[in-house]
Amino acid sequence: MEKFPEFILTHPYLFSLLFVILTLLIWNVFGDIVGGVKLLTTDEVTQLINRENAEVIDIRSQNEFENGHIINAKNISLQELPEKLNKLKKINNKGIIFYCSNGSLSLKETQKLVRQGEEMIYCLKGGIASWKNANLPLTKGLKNV
Repeated sequence: MEKFPEFILTHPYLFSLLFVILTLLIWNVFGDIVGGVKLLTTDEVTQLINRENAEVIDIRSQNEFENGHIINAKNISLQELPEKLNKLKKINNKGIIFYCSNGSLSLKETQKLVRQGEEMIYCLKGGIASWKNANLPLTKGLKNV
């Protein structure tokens, strides 16, 4: 351990790289806690749907939705989301799970909703891509709110 300061002085580039990697790793592990959004794995989403009757909302385009979505999911565009969210909360107070293609857009939207004080709002970590990777079933067709 006494050679660590010497390593830092002789290899500042490697130390900087180590620092950046550690920072990104910590952000990846604890970033969802900071954002206030509960990111759910595919297993957690399945349990929430089956046990709590949670509502699943797909915020992708209608074309993407029609080509394959989670069973019983509803397709709501980002423009319609604010007006339809109140309707959804009245129908279902067990939780609402949002997803998109890869999880980035749905994470941003759920963060907005959590900052506005919404509760029981969740996000599928990795979006529909993680659902497909877990070999979970998809259905095709159209089902809007």
